Amino acid sequence: MDKRQQEILEQFDLFDDWMEKYQYIIDLGKKLEPLSDEEKSEENRLHGCQSQVWMVHERTPDGALHFRANSDAAIVSGLIALALAIYNDRHPQEILQLKPDFIEKLGLQSHLSMTRSNGLNAMIERIQSVARESLEPSPH
Repeated sequence: MDKRQQEILEQFDLFDDWMEKYQYIIDLGKKLEPLSDEEKSEENRLHGCQSQVWMVHERTPDGALHFRANSDAAIVSGLIALALAIYNDRHPQEILQLKPDFIEKLGLQSHLSMTRSNGLNAMIERIQSVARESLEPSPH
């Protein structure tokens, strides 16, 4: 398993019950980099999430992808923080090879509502889509 995902699993092992884990997820969301009002546009909105989610990205000088995202819902912001902890600042090929094992290993799918689970999957799909698009040659 990927080192970043392993670190997340170890963090969650520190908590005894899901109420503490939910609180930890919410606290992670509070640490997200804020997005400007301009970045919270329809173009950057993530569809497939029940709450409002916006995601932007940029290429770092070394070719990695840096994502920033935010939501109007506390728990969703925390799920964004988890996804970004795994995928952020990696090269596109690395992103595409990385399986989100942390979802199953944490038992997230059985502790999230269907809509939140779908939203988390939509976030990961958007990250992977951006990675795929960044590998395609640009049309001249």
